[in-house]
This record gives sequence, C-alpha cells and structure tokens, in this order.
Amino acid sequence: MHIGGKHSGRKQGSRLAAAACAMVVLAGCGGSSIDDQTKENESKAGGGDCGEVNMAINPWVGYEASAYVVGAVAESELGCTMNYKELKEDVSWQGFGTGEVDVVIEDWGHPDLEKKFFAEAGDGSAEDFGPNGNVGIIGWFVPPWLAEEHPDILEYENLNKYAKEFSTSESGGKGQFLGADPSYVQFDEAIVSNLGLDFKVVFSGSEAASITAFQQAEKNKEFLIGYFYEPQWLFADVDLQRVNLPEYTDGCQDDPAKVDCDYPETELKKIVSTSWVDEGGPAVDLVKNFTWTNDDQNLVAKYISEDGMKPADAAKKWVDENQDKVDAWLG
Repeated sequence: MHIGGKHSGRKQGSRLAAAACAMVVLAGCGGSSIDDQTKENESKAGGGDCGEVNMAINPWVGYEASAYVVGAVAESELGCTMNYKELKEDVSWQGFGTGEVDVVIEDWGHPDLEKKFFAEAGDGSAEDFGPNGNVGIIGWFVPPWLAEEHPDILEYENLNKYAKEFSTSESGGKGQFLGADPSYVQFDEAIVSNLGLDFKVVFSGSEAASITAFQQAEKNKEFLIGYFYEPQWLFADVDLQRVNLPEYTDGCQDDPAKVDCDYPETELKKIVSTSWVDEGGPAVDLVKNFTWTNDDQNLVAKYISEDGMKPADAAKKWVDENQDKVDAWLG
C-alpha cells in the first residue's frame, strides 16, 4: 500500500479512510489480510515452509561450488535452512537412510553404492535425480612445460624411460605418480601395475595439495605426473596435458584389480534421499531442475580457491549475475 503523493480532487473521506487503513493495517485493508499476504509469499517461495535441507559437501571445490549455489537459491528464494555436511563420497550415501543427508549434488559414478542403496537391488534409500549438467573427465596429467619439452611423454608406453626423472623420496626408487585424495574414484595403482609401469602411487591427500603440486611443477619446471580431473578451475591457470592411456571400453573397470584402461567421461548426476523426495518440500523441484555447465562451476570454484571468497559469498555473486538460469531452476 502506498500512502502519500498528489491527492487533489479526492474527498476528505478518502483521505481519512486511507489514514485509518494505515493505522489498522494489521486488521487488513483493501480486501487483503496478513493471512492472504502470507499465502502469497509462500506461493512465491515455492509452496510453503521449506524446512531444513541436508546437503553433503564432498572434498573438492567444484562440488562445493555446485552445493553452495543450489543452497543460495534454496535459502533466498524458497526460505530453506541449509545444513552443509563435509563428508567423503561413500559416507554421504550412508546418510540417505538415516535422514542425515538429503542431497549429493555431484556424483561421479558409484555402481557399487547404487547396488547397495538404490531400490532396484538395495535398500531403496537413495535415487538418481538426473544429470547436473557437468561432464567429469578423470585422467593422468602432466604440466604443460613437460609436454612441450618431451611430447612423447603423453603416450603411456614412453613413461618408463622417464621414470627416474619422476622419482622422489617417497617413491622408493620408482617414478612417483601423484594420486589425489584416496577416497576419490581411482584405479591408479591397478593401472600402474597392469601396464607394467615403473611407478609408485603416492597420494597427495587432498585436492588442494594436488593443485599446489601441479602449479609448482609448472613454475619450477619439475617432472610431475598425476591424477586430475575436469571440471576444475586450475585448467584456466595451468593448461595440464593429458597422458594417453589405453582407451576405455565398457567393462574394463568392472574388476578394480584388473583395470588397465583410461577413465571414461562421466555425466555427473545428483543423488538424493528417497524419503526426502517423498516429503515433497519446495527444494525437491529446485534440485531436480538444477543443471549448469563446467564453465559455470569452474568460475565459482575459482572465486573460492583462487580469489579467496567464502563459498556462500561466491555462490551469491554467481546467482546475482545469472538470474535467468536461476529462474529456470525455479520453474
């Protein structure tokens, strides 16, 4: 209701009525009421009280970017209370049945967990909620200086002749292959063994440690080969070059001990709690509709990792600048 401005020609009674309405707005004027306004606000917010949403945060910054962007929209547009829980991938899935986890926003493919938790073969506590728009690429990478100076190093058959160049105090006289967080989807030890490579996998322990290692290797022209993946903001800073392993074929990773092939490209997807979906809160449709691109994720991840922004602030910045995409998620 707007009171004030020009009112020439209006009767005194109209002015008094307007003033009276302003004085007793709690009682409702103009055919409206607080109850009506509350219902209207709830409708705009997606149909009512959103309640709490338990969002797993798996340990890589790209995941964090996706989670906090969805959370920012859920909070600002739907009135949700977001609970972010830092969990490893397999532990996240265990939370579906207990109510501790509602959403895993970026899954890289876990057939073993699907068998355990999906309805088709498991306890039915989780379900596939469709792609999140990102395409995951896992592989073996070297810093660009190394690929430029020794282009043959990009073929795995040539790695053994450089093994000594890759050796470190931790690799026991063999070449060091830098693994990442051992909880990630990875078959590197099996690949090294089954391809007859004179290397030892040494895990960095975290995404941040792997990023630092690749940045330093490029800066100092050091030999480094390791597990890495896209989407990842680092590629905008250091153009890592992928080593060609034997081509992935269906079934070549079915037996973890026998893997001797490259990683496949993976359509990343959302996994959610079945009971959370059945409750039908307004955030369910938001998560269902959420998709974005590798470039979108890389930008938010860069805000967090390289620019030093807090995840919530980085997410808000992206949301504020991409309202058209947000509107599409809200339907």
